[in-house]
Amino acid sequence: MGGDAVELSAGGRTVRISHPDKVYFPERGFTKYDVASYYLSVADGVVRALRDRPTTLERYPDGVGGESFFQKRAPKNLPDWIPTGRISFPSGRYADEICPGEIAAVLWAANLGCLTFHPWPVRRADTDHPDELRIDLDPQPGTDYADAVRAALDLREVLAGLGLTGWPKTSGGRGLHVFVPIAPRWTFTQVRRAAIAVARELERRSPRTITTAWWKEERGEKVFVDYNQTARDRTIASAYSVRPRAHAPVSAPLTWEEVPGAVPRDFDLGSMPGRYAEVGDVHAGMGDEPCGLEAALELADRDEREHGLGDLPYPPEHPKMKGEPKRVQPSRARKEGTGEGGARKRSGGGDGAGEGPEPATG
Repeated sequence: MGGDAVELSAGGRTVRISHPDKVYFPERGFTKYDVASYYLSVADGVVRALRDRPTTLERYPDGVGGESFFQKRAPKNLPDWIPTGRISFPSGRYADEICPGEIAAVLWAANLGCLTFHPWPVRRADTDHPDELRIDLDPQPGTDYADAVRAALDLREVLAGLGLTGWPKTSGGRGLHVFVPIAPRWTFTQVRRAAIAVARELERRSPRTITTAWWKEERGEKVFVDYNQTARDRTIASAYSVRPRAHAPVSAPLTWEEVPGAVPRDFDLGSMPGRYAEVGDVHAGMGDEPCGLEAALELADRDEREHGLGDLPYPPEHPKMKGEPKRVQPSRARKEGTGEGGARKRSGGGDGAGEGPEPATG
């Protein structure tokens, strides 16, 4: 290719890609240009996943072997044609994040070394009411992707029983994500409460293979349903995002019929363009019929009323919430009595883990 830069035509705009030959994935030989070209090849799909969503950029300016950081606030050199959305963190602070609405914005971010896009589950017009309930199925040590598949198929039945439709995708790692489009009528707290109810119902059906235990020491060899991915300021990698692993995997949308036979390594920077050319965006209709959370919230109320099952711990960087149990490891609580000594020890998080304490400004 040569040269210090190339220009790509993207939806009527021209985006400059500097240092296109810089190697981003040494094991596979994929370059910065390959990353940009990949996103161009899945343009409609990745824009569908990001459109109007405040988005954190996971940047690797020197490739997967170099230093990286999460950029929550929009870069100072943001073009005026890329909109932003103002989001507030649990602490009360806020940030203006980029809201990619066209493929040129995605390529512009890729030129900055962004591999993975982490969109909020809200739109820029209303950043307090999520329009997606996101479920992260995270295999724990001793389990693998096949266990996540079984969990996802059981989850589909649980969701259907609550009037919810899930859309599965690979995480790009060992797990699976299931997104449920919802009407933006509920707060983050209510959406998280619904997610906990769904997770508990899944755990009741498969107690030997599913866990909602926040503390790792209590999970065992099970699939953890990470309900805290629905807490404010927690995000999950978008569909079609490149993941920063040596073999350059991508988070691939799937149909439910594909879930039993899909293997995460089938979807990477080299293979995904061909798949997309053949089948297109299999989640294209995801937002057409948003669901309601009434049944899930009724289940949450019933769990609390009949079984005494209230809230579960929030992530460690989140302010203490009303009704939340103590954030202390059970083993430490037994050792120290009633102290909160373990409150700041980070425990949760999986393949779609949130970015941790806010905000990485880059």
